[in-house]
Amino acid sequence: MGERNWLPHLPSNPATVSDSQAEADHPWKKTPLILSTLQALVTPETAGDPMSTQKWIRSSLRTLSDRLKEAGHALSPPTVSRLLRKLDYSLHVNSKQLEARSNHPDREVQFAHIDEQIAIFTAAGQPIISVDSKKKELIGEFKQAGRTWCLEPVAVNIHDFLGDSLGRAAPYGIYDLLNNRGTVYVGQSADTPAFAVDVIADWWERAGRVTFPTAKDLLILADAGGSNSCRARLWKERLQTMLCDRLGLEITVCHYPTGCSKWNPIEHRLFSFISGNCAGTPLRTWELFLAAIRGTSTKAGLTVEAVLHPDKYQTGWTVTNALMRTLNLESHTICPSWSYTLRPRQPACP
Repeated sequence: MGERNWLPHLPSNPATVSDSQAEADHPWKKTPLILSTLQALVTPETAGDPMSTQKWIRSSLRTLSDRLKEAGHALSPPTVSRLLRKLDYSLHVNSKQLEARSNHPDREVQFAHIDEQIAIFTAAGQPIISVDSKKKELIGEFKQAGRTWCLEPVAVNIHDFLGDSLGRAAPYGIYDLLNNRGTVYVGQSADTPAFAVDVIADWWERAGRVTFPTAKDLLILADAGGSNSCRARLWKERLQTMLCDRLGLEITVCHYPTGCSKWNPIEHRLFSFISGNCAGTPLRTWELFLAAIRGTSTKAGLTVEAVLHPDKYQTGWTVTNALMRTLNLESHTICPSWSYTLRPRQPACP
């Protein structure tokens, strides 16, 4: 992956007993701007674990050191490492580095294209959302991974049988990048493209158009697979019908390359914190699950809404070639299978 490597392990050196004093006297201590500059450099290329708060970046320490030097801050790679830890980044083992399925030749090209689209929409003040399905959960007396403070262990079922539950929750998240707000729709049926688009449309009518009253364009960042797959015809057809034609929006979709779902912002900016808030607590009822999601917050000001979505969805729907040809879809010249724009076929309904 060239310069886009993982953070190398930096062995400690017992002989450098004055490291803490040297760090305290280092110029970056007196220049808080450096931290914000580094944050701006790593934010577009940050990945994270949706089940924990760990996050990491693609660039090496040396690359970041060179880029900071270009910005007027001469810092060594070890100092950059210490700064990254202050920003809650962490080192990872080899299994997190390989991404064996993501060796597509256009991988880095698509990352650059996504960064460019985010910059364009941000500069124009147009909405950007990151979407994805979260891990499905059984509702009932079932064990939840993690630990929580209590007087004694909570008794739960020995086996995780669907028949012993109130149902299986299918959470679908929508994260507003510009406002650090998350909305999670908890479905009670199948996680299908129709479900995904329906909740995005509902989010727009409930929150999106209120937050962005003059917006006519929407950028959607999504994984390459799942209910919002780049290959799912129904996903594209429903976007055309429900968002473009009915709501009058121009939709640009950028998918992360196959095997790179952890770079999707929703994973480390929303799902990881929800997982932490639900850790160790059995999700006995639907309302308890919704409350756990709504109670998620961060020091950075994240707010989360949870909505129960009871509609039923069936799998197996197909979209014919003839119907696909009716879509007003334009593939981008850069990575066309992962990036495309859909426009209304007719004026929006009043």
